[in-house]
Amino acid sequence: MQLELHQLELRYEGIRKRAPVTERALVGSLAEIGQQLPILVVSEAERFILIDGYKRVRALKRLARDTVRATGWQLPEVEALLLERRMRCASEDAFDQAWLLAELRNRFGLSLEELARRFERNKSWVSRRLGLIQVLPTAIQDSVRAGTLAAHAAMKYLVPLARANAAAAMQLATAITPLKPTSREIGALYAGWQSGTARTRELILASPQVYLQAQATQEPAAPSATQRWLNDLGALGGIARRARRPLEQGLLQQLLKVERTEVEQAVARSKADVESLFRRFDREAGDAG
Repeated sequence: MQLELHQLELRYEGIRKRAPVTERALVGSLAEIGQQLPILVVSEAERFILIDGYKRVRALKRLARDTVRATGWQLPEVEALLLERRMRCASEDAFDQAWLLAELRNRFGLSLEELARRFERNKSWVSRRLGLIQVLPTAIQDSVRAGTLAAHAAMKYLVPLARANAAAAMQLATAITPLKPTSREIGALYAGWQSGTARTRELILASPQVYLQAQATQEPAAPSATQRWLNDLGALGGIARRARRPLEQGLLQQLLKVERTEVEQAVARSKADVESLFRRFDREAGDAG
């Protein structure tokens, strides 16, 4: 069916993240080939509540269009929301889920038990996501929605900081959001904030880009003894897998007698070295001291 844009109730626009690059591409696509997918709505009186298609509606408005092609679901509003989110569950991050859970709880009064049942999860899963909304300042959530702050980075770095010091999280987010930093850059700034002096924190707040550039020019730290040992184990496993492939392809059957003797001697030496390593590991691992 065709609907006029003014008939739409954009009730859930606030719980959808924006992706400016994607939306610019969508505007171009709609201008060139028109609307290919209908939006999803449920009806309420003479209005239609938009369930899915917020990016398409914004793009059509930018193109000064008046109508949109829509599909109506004959479902209660809450059921339509849950079904739509279940269909896109694999592509959602925890923030998307948190915003929807909070909306369902506030608008429809669903309990933690009911939300867990509807999402086929446990109460702990629901509580952790609602905790994102409760812990992170609203301004940071708005930056995530607007697409200027990566949701994964906000969840990984700013949520723990906000739990310890909400004001510090707000200061850091305010300083870095204009840069539209990557998750890796936010991680570096967060690490510098956590381990740095007061002067370092002042630099991060005043000039986060300068701090990142300074970090990039520093010599990488030498790996620890533990990391070197783990790297050696990884190399050992990789070499073993690579050396096994010729055996699986029948290498031994192709060898001359003198070559086979040489290979058997090399295998015996390698086996003794590896077994010695594992014996030592077992002995050290079993030593309480």
